[in-house]
Amino acid sequence: MALFELPMRNDTQRRILHVDMDAFYASIEMRDAPALRRRALVIAHDPRTTGGKGVVTTANYVARQYGVHSAMPANEALRLVPKHLLTFKNPDFTKYRAVSHQIHDIFRQVTDLMEPVALDEAYLDITANHDFPSKVALALWLQDQIREATQLTCSFGLSYNKFLAKEASEYNKPRGRTVIMPAQAQPFLDALPIAAFRGVGKKTLPKLEAMGAIDGAHLRAFSQSELIDAFGKFGFGLYQHVRGIDLRPVERRVAKSIGKEETYRTFLTTETQVRERLEALAAMVEDALARHQMHGKVVVLKVRDSEFETQTRRRTLDHFIADRQQLFDQAWSLWQERAERPAGVRLLGITMTGLEPAQYENLDLDV
Repeated sequence: MALFELPMRNDTQRRILHVDMDAFYASIEMRDAPALRRRALVIAHDPRTTGGKGVVTTANYVARQYGVHSAMPANEALRLVPKHLLTFKNPDFTKYRAVSHQIHDIFRQVTDLMEPVALDEAYLDITANHDFPSKVALALWLQDQIREATQLTCSFGLSYNKFLAKEASEYNKPRGRTVIMPAQAQPFLDALPIAAFRGVGKKTLPKLEAMGAIDGAHLRAFSQSELIDAFGKFGFGLYQHVRGIDLRPVERRVAKSIGKEETYRTFLTTETQVRERLEALAAMVEDALARHQMHGKVVVLKVRDSEFETQTRRRTLDHFIADRQQLFDQAWSLWQERAERPAGVRLLGITMTGLEPAQYENLDLDV
């Protein structure tokens, strides 16, 4: 090792879980319409209706057998899959977000150290959880709870850092269960194809292959300085990762807003109907705030009418609120402030922003 190379230290005491939903958006659509399970389902705008524009968001495993994958041009999916099997479905992120919130609520039952990466995956630091006989038992429980609550499957990877946990969750999808403990890490990484290392993409893969790095064992043969010279900061990351080193913490991300909304197939047409649904939404937001142990100062009312026009109104308070009655009072007041009542309401939503942890209170003192 060259004199200027940085010494490496590792931490193998943590237990990090990476949970990745299986073909998440497509699985939700197949759950809601079981006939789609027999189709090659691609979540994207149909390029035949968009002038050839559009990108694949995700695809089910039938479509993947034909080579369809995320970020592929939708036109390419149209070329790869036999037309009699292919179904395009426009993404419904409101629905996907709601299911993601369900899953995150399950995660919070075992740890507060949860770092969402996207709607369909998250890292969980479960090092301090002692409520289960083992960390594997905890991961299996999460899989079961997610399946029971959402009728969806997920894969998990369990290891001592984020890099290995992510690699493990990708190893055996769908419904994968892969555990990489410290003694198993180096053999696993040595056998891993170079293209499977996180971050190795279209630009770096040919260069690594030209250097003779076809798997982790070949990559580990390069010195720190050689990889840094070839790839800069990314090269230093490769040097660490191929040795099973990743000291990044799981970072808890505090919600910036918490809200609930509903879409109505039969439009709301009376004040009584709107009032009833706002009361119900306020109760749902109260429950969500309680689960996150948050309260806030800004109430936002969202209304979409029968003509698909969406308006939002907000009110900033001088004190924190979190209970359903105060949430409803503010939302109802914002509704009544509207100059014109829509003929029909297809969507209502209440969101609370300006959030702070609920243990921090503003106290009014008599002086």
